[in-house]
Amino acid sequence: MAETLLTPADLSAIEAAVREAETRTTGEIYCVVSEESSDYRETPLAWAAGVALLGPALLLLGGVHVEAPDLLGGWSAAQVADAAETAARDALIGAVMLQGLLFVATLALVSIPAVRRALTPKAMKRDRVRRRAQEQFVAKNLHATRERTGVLIYVSFAEHMAELIADEGIAEHVEPGVWDRAMAALVAGLKRREPGAGFAAAVGLCADVLAQRFPARAGDNPNELPDAVVILPRL
Repeated sequence: MAETLLTPADLSAIEAAVREAETRTTGEIYCVVSEESSDYRETPLAWAAGVALLGPALLLLGGVHVEAPDLLGGWSAAQVADAAETAARDALIGAVMLQGLLFVATLALVSIPAVRRALTPKAMKRDRVRRRAQEQFVAKNLHATRERTGVLIYVSFAEHMAELIADEGIAEHVEPGVWDRAMAALVAGLKRREPGAGFAAAVGLCADVLAQRFPARAGDNPNELPDAVVILPRL
């Protein structure tokens, strides 16, 4: 579970970093983590179907083929037709059975989470992580802050991927590349197996950017969103 990947110390460090960061800016920083952004159920099905299609080719490679009886051996035309039909039917049944076995075996193998993730194209995983992050941006009301200055930092542990989404109030004033340092710090922390430190560093760097454009105003800086990390349930 995602919560086992973040210790209580990590959760406290991230929450403290967000709280401190938001004292310097009117922006709102929100951190969300997920164990996995999709169940990728189509991956086992796609692999199973693809491998099953190899059934006839495997039979041919294995030397299985259909032969018609020799007409010169005293067979009548009717006997030849019947024998050829029987041989073709047996070959077809064998191919279908092999395809079924290949489908079931591959489906079971690729359904193993680690195998499924390894065989899912990276582009698909990136798309699902980005989509889940966008869903969370809306679901957690980051688009509804007073000045449209919400920033979502989203991490999906199974895919080893992260996303940062800034609301339109920020995007109008800040180039997307400005967030690269924050994302690099986050990823570095995750690679060191120090997610709390990675999140805290990323939050601090985001606050540096926000404080330049959207500095805190004395007496007018409400905390519009919770500071604690949100841990999403497994799909």
